Amino acid sequence: MATTTHKLPETGFLRIWDIVGDKKKKTPALIPVGRTTFLNRVKEGVYPKPVKISERTTAWRVEDIRALIEKIGGQDGTVASDSMGGAS
Repeated sequence: MATTTHKLPETGFLRIWDIVGDKKKKTPALIPVGRTTFLNRVKEGVYPKPVKISERTTAWRVEDIRALIEKIGGQDGTVASDSMGGAS
């Protein structure tokens, strides 16, 4: 399997598809869960809360996602994912 490594920027925001991946746009997942699972875990307080940027735009702070990745097993904000979108 091909493995891709992603380096998160120091600061900024990530949209939902940047986090969970988008197969149509071939965006690999940083966190290998589906959109609904991710949003449910946000609602449960397991994952960080988003920031409302505008009426129709929601995003997550890069710092919060980096901390989540480190908490669930990644290192230093670098996430390796295979071609199927799962983390390794």
